[in-house]
Amino acid sequence: MPNLDHLDVETGGQQPASALYVATDGDDTGPGTLAAPLRTIQRAVDLAQPGDTIFIRGGTYAPGTNIQLLKNGTPDRPITMTAYNRERVVIDGENMPYTPGAVGSSIPRAERGAVHIEGDHWRLVGLEIVHGPYGIFGLDATGNVFDRLITRDNYESGLHLQGASSDNLILNLDSYGNRDPRKNGESADGVAIKEGSGGGNVIRGARLWSNSDDGLDFWMFLGAVTVESSVAWGNGFNRWNLPDYTGDGNGFKLGGGDPDPAVGHVVRNSIAYDNAVDGFTDNGNPGRLVTDRSTAWRNGGTGFDYADSVSVLTRNLSVANRTQAALGSSSSSGNSWDLGGTWTFTSTDASTITGPRAADGSIPSSAFLRPSNGADLGARF
Repeated sequence: MPNLDHLDVETGGQQPASALYVATDGDDTGPGTLAAPLRTIQRAVDLAQPGDTIFIRGGTYAPGTNIQLLKNGTPDRPITMTAYNRERVVIDGENMPYTPGAVGSSIPRAERGAVHIEGDHWRLVGLEIVHGPYGIFGLDATGNVFDRLITRDNYESGLHLQGASSDNLILNLDSYGNRDPRKNGESADGVAIKEGSGGGNVIRGARLWSNSDDGLDFWMFLGAVTVESSVAWGNGFNRWNLPDYTGDGNGFKLGGGDPDPAVGHVVRNSIAYDNAVDGFTDNGNPGRLVTDRSTAWRNGGTGFDYADSVSVLTRNLSVANRTQAALGSSSSSGNSWDLGGTWTFTSTDASTITGPRAADGSIPSSAFLRPSNGADLGARF
């Protein structure tokens, strides 16, 4: 997996020799140059070879079937699909089937996702995916980078990886407003890495909010995932008046299953606040989770619910939740509940952390939820 904090795809004022261009007024019979772009993203995908970059001009693309990324790049020559010069590119799945599916129905696997990826070594950069039957759905996908994406208002999870998926990097994602009317809200998460296996998957700098089920969900995923510097808030509320609503409402759901697999996911420097139920939960995962310097505030359930695991919690901060922590056999040191006392914050103003991102795509720094006594615990942005 690439060792990087963010990816930039720039033209440098010149047309790369291995570039294809797409524009809303293009022509799929053309050469796909900047002067004569293609019209559809799928045509560019079909033509792309390892090492190519697909530049998409600004505008809304609303195909009637999903975009399928089925071929592979290579570790040294990935295939990149990016917004041209950071123009706003919206891939709108509203015209696709299952938007939404009927209550109780299932979506055929190939039709999951406005962008459906079964390929390896792709880079998706700076795109907005909306109204799809899932936003992005990845199956058996390895070595991909999902950078500075927005997945919002989809009819299932915003970004979902399943099957044998490893060494994927999800970087600076905003995923919100996703819901699933066909399941009464019980399945649509901001990020879901579920029902599969694979090591080396990393989520960094994600903001996950107002999704019908959970901000993040690792249900039945057998490989350890690392989560860093991410925020989940406002998940699990019925904002769409769905009947018989069943959304769970956790910020970070770190496992679970039937039976529950033991998996050692890692969470560092992350915040869960104002979620309907728990901030951070093992969800029955009996493994050794590691959670360090994270903050749970004002969640409707438990701030840190690790009652079913043998986890390690250090330097975490839990304030104004219904219950601050439930530990079971987990170990705990240097956390707010270990230190005792009353905890207040320098700032409870979330506007900076939830507002526009920095130019490099990162979450801007602020004093949000930092302890007013200056103690070295909880998340820092």
